[in-house]
Amino acid sequence: MSDKEAGKGKESPGEKGFRTPGLRGAKTTTLFRAVNPELFIKPNKPVMAFGLVTITLCVGYLGYLHAVKENNQELYEVIDSEGERYMRRKTSKWD
Repeated sequence: MSDKEAGKGKESPGEKGFRTPGLRGAKTTTLFRAVNPELFIKPNKPVMAFGLVTITLCVGYLGYLHAVKENNQELYEVIDSEGERYMRRKTSKWD
């Protein structure tokens, strides 16, 4: 009988104390697990992708609204004393 065959049923000393790596294997309280579930739940890639796309679209839409609002506030139509119309940038009386 070789050493490999004899050791099949036995655990090696390094494997005896093996636990799951990371926080899933750590001893924690139920309160800690309830307050921090993201540390113990396996990542769900489709949900992460959907969330990333949704947040990106929301931020892009807010940026679009901000740009449109700024463009509308910057210019207005002016008619001078001779009756000509032209666009003019808004200025503050504090400038």
